Amino acid sequence: MQKLDLTSLTLRERVEALNNMILSGHSLAAFEKFYADEVTMQENEESPTVGKAANRIREEEVAGNIVEFRHAEVKNVLASDNISVVEWDYDFTHREWGDRKFTQVSVQRWNSEGQIVNEKFYYNS
Repeated sequence: MQKLDLTSLTLRERVEALNNMILSGHSLAAFEKFYADEVTMQENEESPTVGKAANRIREEEVAGNIVEFRHAEVKNVLASDNISVVEWDYDFTHREWGDRKFTQVSVQRWNSEGQIVNEKFYYNS
C-alpha cells in the first residue's frame, strides 16, 4: 500500500480523510497516520497528555473499553489556516463510564507536514 503524502492534501481533505477513517472503525490507524510524534491532546480543562506514545495509550484504553458502539456522526467541519474544528455526535457504552450520548467539539492544530500537533476536546461530562 502506497503511503499517502499528507502535504499534498488540502486541510479540509486531511480532516475528511481522518474523519472517514474514524467513522469506518479505524480510529487507531487514523491516529498513527494523522498525529505528529510531539502531539498534545487535552480533554476539556484537564491537563494535556503530551507525546504520541502517551496519547496512543490513552486512545487504546478508550477504544478497548467501549462495549457497545451505537452511533458517531460528524455534524460540522471548519477548516482554515492549519486549524480545524469538528463537531461530533457520539452514542456508546463504555465499561467504566457507562452509557455516553454527547456532542463533542475537537479543535485541531496542524503542522506543515500535514499532521495534528495539538487537539483539544470540548464536551459536557
